[in-house]
Amino acid sequence: MIQRAVFLLLAFAALSSEALAKEEQPNIIFILSDDLAQGDLGCYGQKLIQTPNLDRMASEGTRYLQGYCGTSVCAPSRSVLMTGLHTGHCPIRANREVQPEGQKPLPAGTITVAKILKDAGYATACCGKWGMGMFDTTGSPLKLGFDHFFGYNCQRHAHSYFPTYLYNDDKRFELPGNTGKGIGKTYAQNLIADETLKFVRANKDKPFFLYYSITLPHGTFEIDDQGIYKDKPWTETQKNYAAMVTRLDSDIGRLLALLKELKIDENTLVMLAGDNGSSFDPKSEVGKLFDQAANGLRGFKRGLYEGALRQAALARWPGQVPAGRVTEEPWAFWDFLPTAAELAGAKIPAECHPDGLSLVSFLKGGPAPKRDHFYWELHEGASLQAVRFGVWKAVRNGPESPIELYDLKTDAAESRNLAAGKPDLVAKAEALMKSARTEHPDWPLVQKRAGKGKKKK
Repeated sequence: MIQRAVFLLLAFAALSSEALAKEEQPNIIFILSDDLAQGDLGCYGQKLIQTPNLDRMASEGTRYLQGYCGTSVCAPSRSVLMTGLHTGHCPIRANREVQPEGQKPLPAGTITVAKILKDAGYATACCGKWGMGMFDTTGSPLKLGFDHFFGYNCQRHAHSYFPTYLYNDDKRFELPGNTGKGIGKTYAQNLIADETLKFVRANKDKPFFLYYSITLPHGTFEIDDQGIYKDKPWTETQKNYAAMVTRLDSDIGRLLALLKELKIDENTLVMLAGDNGSSFDPKSEVGKLFDQAANGLRGFKRGLYEGALRQAALARWPGQVPAGRVTEEPWAFWDFLPTAAELAGAKIPAECHPDGLSLVSFLKGGPAPKRDHFYWELHEGASLQAVRFGVWKAVRNGPESPIELYDLKTDAAESRNLAAGKPDLVAKAEALMKSARTEHPDWPLVQKRAGKGKKKK
């Protein structure tokens, strides 16, 4: 009897411990905004575009000045976020379209953050844009850990804010009255925003992971209501862009308000980021008016200078993430998978070898994790490579191009190339560029991509 009583007591304790662990699993929301730049937000210095909800999110949480994207275009940056692999190892390292619809898919068996969290008991959803494989391919979100999908699968399709159809899971549904060319009755983001709230309400009593992949403010620049910008002395494109950023802000505000309403605010980590840095040449119609280069960084989308890689990044978790903190310590998209796994108490599968490091301690106010280097590559034209080690940043704009070297501590704008006087550091950068990547037949290092035509977004 005594042995049986001890056995039952131990079994109850084990069950109680497991139940307690489940109760302590926080909800995780990652909001990925398509092309949102630091320079778009008031909390980063924007003066003309109003972003009160995101500014408040920054004041109630932490704002990151050196949060790095996966790379500076859509599909590979998102793939890095989902897999925890930087672009030296990630199976997707560029935008590659598949006809008639979709992008080059993530391969079968890819371990994603959604898969890890689903296996740990989380409800999982992706709302917005996917861009990593159509539903009949190995890259379908429904085959890679997501219980639910709503929005655009194909990033080319997502260029229209008045599309003729969207997807609910893998089922296409029509949007009558829409032309797909900037005119219609239904603004797609309205449906996507509503779906995120629906998912949160439905899963408020259990841990959930929401990947809210908002298309705003990516071009084509279309909006159903210019709102407070309607009478500004700006071009239509400038008015639309400002209204799109403010719409993004208001939709995130609705989500944050719902968390409070449901009383799950203090058990929910919300992270926000753009999928690349600035999207505009500072001399362009949008870039010039809104001064997206106000942070003083060089470069923009499709490059590997800091202006293309450092994106707007915020984190909020009341009582856990320090309020009002601003930090220059760096982190990168490939850190999200190990971070989410630690928060969920989930084991990372043995076949998954993420390049990232957990940010849990950093999110809660500690120092950023120490690492040897950060690495990026991109294959949109010439194969670009960049590596950061300590304060040093090296960029090579093609395998036959010289390596440039910058001291980010004294020259974040990357205006002074120090390569000529630092041959030892150039040699170290070249060695890292070689060792940090795995050769892949789909992603050879080339000086110019064969058949390269018009640039795709």
